[in-house]
Amino acid sequence: MNGLLLAFRASRYVPVSLIRAGAWTGTMVQWSRRAKPARRLEDNLHRVTGLEGDELRALSRRGMASAARYYAETFELSRLTGPVIDARVRMVNADAVIARIAKDGRIVIALSHSGNWDIVGAYACRHLAPVVSVAEVLKPRELFDEFVALREAVGMRILGHEGGSTFRELIRIARTDGGLLCLVADRDLSGSGVEVEMFGHGVKVAPGPAALAAATGTGLVPVMVHYERLRGRARRAARSKWGIVMTFGEIVEPADAPADDRIGHLTRAWVQFMGEAISRHPEDWHMLQRFGWTD
Repeated sequence: MNGLLLAFRASRYVPVSLIRAGAWTGTMVQWSRRAKPARRLEDNLHRVTGLEGDELRALSRRGMASAARYYAETFELSRLTGPVIDARVRMVNADAVIARIAKDGRIVIALSHSGNWDIVGAYACRHLAPVVSVAEVLKPRELFDEFVALREAVGMRILGHEGGSTFRELIRIARTDGGLLCLVADRDLSGSGVEVEMFGHGVKVAPGPAALAAATGTGLVPVMVHYERLRGRARRAARSKWGIVMTFGEIVEPADAPADDRIGHLTRAWVQFMGEAISRHPEDWHMLQRFGWTD
């Protein structure tokens, strides 16, 4: 059985402390052995920061620890009560987005593989609007189904990444149901990525957020998710020493983008914010896979 799938199923029955210890041990073994995920993370972090040698190794260790934290928290998610989720999440610069949702009933959100986007999704369902998102169809299929069931249990609506049919369904949902249309877009899975500059390098990112915003006339906002240390009363309420910060960028309007380069304009806008945000919190960017570098 797939190791991640086995961990998912076992996590329903074992103590939280054991879940955290298992996630930590597994990722630290990968880091110490320079397994492929750790090597890819180091390569990606080198391009983001320019660090090398011991400094890069120290950063990649923090990055692997952050990834372990994400997996442990995700395995715990079904056990977290609403008040505990609320205690773990803090929003920054959210006023304009809250006002837009109240006015239009929908907004497109571009995310990166940073922090814990599952917990912030659960939080957003409670405090902003229903979340609709797209997830990569993992193998084995049972693993994908576990992730979908987990996210749907906290109020999110998840579509499998199936190409054009998924995009058409997103457009329909945006127009009829609205909500937070959240797409993790720093890693392109479409094969038709938009080439932009990020971290001073050429990269290809997913066209989805810009294309969905343009097709529906919906505002697009990037959101960075990263961890922060909690102490005292906040730590006790969250039942964790780590909290999660959602930082909202400026809303980009499709109507303001040039007609002959609408997708490119919208994509460059969210990428500029996201690149700067990841550069401030590189240890929380969980890019343990091949990234879309073009140079």
